[in-house]
Amino acid sequence: MSKIIVALDGFSSCGKSTTAKKVAAALSYVFVDSGAMYRAVALYFYRHQIQINHLYQVQNALKHVHITFLYNPQRQASDTILNDENVEAEIRKMYISDMVSQVSAIPIVRHAMVAQQQKMGESKGLVMDGRDIGTIVFPKAELKIFMTAKSEIRAQRRKLELMQKGEDLPLEQIIENLKIRDEIDSNRSEGPLRRALDAVDLDTSYRTLDEQVEFVLEQVRRVQSEIN
Repeated sequence: MSKIIVALDGFSSCGKSTTAKKVAAALSYVFVDSGAMYRAVALYFYRHQIQINHLYQVQNALKHVHITFLYNPQRQASDTILNDENVEAEIRKMYISDMVSQVSAIPIVRHAMVAQQQKMGESKGLVMDGRDIGTIVFPKAELKIFMTAKSEIRAQRRKLELMQKGEDLPLEQIIENLKIRDEIDSNRSEGPLRRALDAVDLDTSYRTLDEQVEFVLEQVRRVQSEIN
């Protein structure tokens, strides 16, 4: 069967990354967590006290940001590597969540990351999730999925994820963080969160992970049968 690009877009905590990882594994495709790339940039900016409204500082900092992914057999997923340091655990913490949407809204940051992402997709056989994958990064992707979920369910999922990593935050704080991120992601000038016109909708509110994965795989099979 022909290899394709699968683009999964949607709001935070809809299950995009988890679903994308399992879909990629089922297809033996490369998985790229585009959100992790922006989180890694945010971490670099935080550590080096980069003022995100200072264009020269941002431009200069990006020259020193090198992001790769390394497969972790224990997690059966790829870890994010920032300048040869495994930062997978650190970039998932709440202080990075609080700043990542602002960092990813910076045009030159998006240009730099999109260029890297597009290069990764040149050989097809790739699953990527994010906010603008089907609209900006891969507008010609053979399959685009737009994922949504009810706000309260997204917040509960995020709380559980943080608790598993040792962070126990009030649900109200998480809801507010998601609300702010949604607002920034949907209204930024560069690569805003939008549903591609040819995307297939997937509401994950009451679907299990296995059901989400099977839904996407069914769409992959449908697209491949149309191509072949």
